[in-house]
Amino acid sequence: MKEIKKFRHVYLSLLILVLAQALALIVAAREDPFLASKNFQAPVQPPNVVIIWPQPVTTPSGEVIQVPAHSSFGPIVIYFLVAALVIGGVLFLIPVSKLTLLLRVIFTLLFGWGALIIFGLWLPLVVTLIIAAALAIGWFFVHRVWLHNLAMLLAMVAMGAVFGHLIAPWTMMLIILAIAVYDFLAVRFGYMVWMAEKLSESDNLPAFIIPHTISGWGSSLREADVHKLTEISPSERSYSILGGGDVGFALLIECSVYFARGLNSAILVALFSLVGLASAYWIQAAFLKGRPMPALPPIAVLSLIGLIIAVGLPAF
Repeated sequence: MKEIKKFRHVYLSLLILVLAQALALIVAAREDPFLASKNFQAPVQPPNVVIIWPQPVTTPSGEVIQVPAHSSFGPIVIYFLVAALVIGGVLFLIPVSKLTLLLRVIFTLLFGWGALIIFGLWLPLVVTLIIAAALAIGWFFVHRVWLHNLAMLLAMVAMGAVFGHLIAPWTMMLIILAIAVYDFLAVRFGYMVWMAEKLSESDNLPAFIIPHTISGWGSSLREADVHKLTEISPSERSYSILGGGDVGFALLIECSVYFARGLNSAILVALFSLVGLASAYWIQAAFLKGRPMPALPPIAVLSLIGLIIAVGLPAF
C-alpha cells in the first residue's frame, strides 16, 4: 500500500495520458465524417514522406502535391523556437504580476477552443458554444485543480486531432525529435525550469497538476502550492506536474499515424509513447533522485521505435 501511495502520481500521470490517447482517437475518428457532412474536403497528407520545407513534393505513388508551411518540418520548428524565446524574453523583462491577467485570458481562450473543437464534432453549434464558454469562464474564475486538468486534457486532445490531420507521420516525428532535443537542453541548463517557475507564479501553468491526495483535486491551484514550484523539494510537495506538451506531442504523433495508417498503427505508436512516459519516471527515480526530468525525450525515442514498426522507414 505504501508503494502504491508513493508512486500514485506516476500512475495518475500514465492514466491521464491513456485517457488523452483514447479520447484523441475517438475525436480523430469523428473528424472526416464531420467534415464530409459539411461538404469540406480535408487535405490528404502524404503517408510516408518527410517534408523539410514547403515545396512541391512527389509522393511514393507519384502524385505531386504542394505542401504548405503548416505541414513542413522547418517552419514549425522555427515557429516553436521563436515562440519559446519570445515567451522567455517577456517573462524576463516584465514582472509576472503584470502578466497574470493576460496569461489567464490566453489560457481561457485555449481551453475554450479545445472544448469548441471536441464538442462541436457531435453537438449543435449553440450547445457547443455554451459548453465551451462555460468551461472557459468556469476555469477563469474557479481555477480548481480538477477543472484545470479537464480543460488541459480537452485542449491537448483538440490540438492532437486537428494538427495531426495536417502533418505526415515522419514529418511529425522529426518535429517531435527536434523539440525533444530542445527540451533536454532547456531542462539541462535550467531554462525550462526557470520558465515553469515564472509561469507558476501566476498560477497559469501549462501542465497537468497531479495531487498526492484525493482531496487535492478539489483545491485551487494556489492552495496546491503551484506558485512555489521550485521552493518546495520534490519529497515535500503535495502535488506533481506533467507537462502539457509531453501529452500534446504524444497525441500529435498518434493522430498523425491514425490519419495516415489507421487505428492499429496509431494504437501501437500510442503504446510506445506510454512506455516512453513511464521510462521518464523510471529514469527520474533511479538516476535523478527527483530532480527535473524532461519527459519528451524518452517519449520521442519510444514513439520513434513504434513508428518504425508501424509505418516503416520514411522516404526523403
